[in-house]
Amino acid sequence: MVISRGAPDVLVFDMDGVLVEVMQSYREAIRETVQHFTGELISHDLIQDFKNAGGWNNDWALSHRLVLDRGKNVEYATVVDYFNRIFFGNNGDGLIRRERWMPAAGLLENLAERASLAIFTGRVKYEADATLQRHAASIRFDPLITDECVANPKPAPDGLEIIKRQYDGKHIWYLGDTVDDARSAQAAGVSFIGVSTPHNPRHEEIANALRDLGAFTVIGDINELPSLVNGARW
Repeated sequence: MVISRGAPDVLVFDMDGVLVEVMQSYREAIRETVQHFTGELISHDLIQDFKNAGGWNNDWALSHRLVLDRGKNVEYATVVDYFNRIFFGNNGDGLIRRERWMPAAGLLENLAERASLAIFTGRVKYEADATLQRHAASIRFDPLITDECVANPKPAPDGLEIIKRQYDGKHIWYLGDTVDDARSAQAAGVSFIGVSTPHNPRHEEIANALRDLGAFTVIGDINELPSLVNGARW
């Protein structure tokens, strides 16, 4: 499949790893959840192995899988409940506070002058809203596609198909950082930009995986996006 590299009418963002650095929030919540139920503190590399294999976009499901793999028969709902308690804490003072908003001041506002902005994330809506209200309350993402909006999660293209129907005939770019994001874009026939942050020790491995799955380019940070948009054919 050949994907056009023309200028975008719509910029669609994944959240984790694209808009938000989550190594010390979501990734740490996986580690602490698994440790709570098994006594073992797993490595970030092990989590990345699952992410690179694909099919593990849901961090609740991944936490549950890692608990089961260690011989602990814990109900999925119990794992989800513990994960959420440490992630949100009391009144939002949990691991979610360790998130780092990645777009520089004014970046999204400037991009919104050139294209419509949307989000397609594996987060549920209350998780997405908590972060967006804190960091981007004035930015209009239309639509905001969360886990509840789709029948099939990534790597299925359901979320991107919803966006394509809303913006019929428009050129869409999707920014994501995982193989599931890339596979979703590929299935939807949407131009894909990979994001692989250089501070990740497996940066090149991730970047190569995203290119292999059809990314027309891979950037190290969302703040590199304006140069791509400005340099695209309008």
